[in-house]
Amino acid sequence: MIPSIQVTKVTDPAELEKVFAIRREVFVGEQNCPPELEWEFEDESNHFLATINGEPAGASRWRKTDKGYKLERFAVLKKFRGMGVGQELVKTVLADLPADASYVYMHAQLPAIPLYEKFNFEKVGPEFEEAGIRHYKMVKK
Repeated sequence: MIPSIQVTKVTDPAELEKVFAIRREVFVGEQNCPPELEWEFEDESNHFLATINGEPAGASRWRKTDKGYKLERFAVLKKFRGMGVGQELVKTVLADLPADASYVYMHAQLPAIPLYEKFNFEKVGPEFEEAGIRHYKMVKK
């Protein structure tokens, strides 16, 4: 059966809890991010939940910063990786940005860079560490 991937913007507390559970498993559980770094800017962010055949599979968010629009917290549960969930999240988040979003950027973990390059993001500046994980800043061309 071909997986049916759905990505929706969520504001309902029950749906947000699914988003946070995915992030907790991926970032805090798998990647050992300190929980206090994981939970910030939640109220000012626009959150997204990806499901496969109705089952929570991935999450992401965007928020407006003083620099522009920052895409953040892309996470896909291990059992759903390689199925296109990340691509659907990026597509949906980009489509949700305001029309005047001229500067769009992110801090991308090294393994995810090829995904973001498919969407015309390019690395800018040197590699850096955030929460103990190697990243590059990427900006949408």
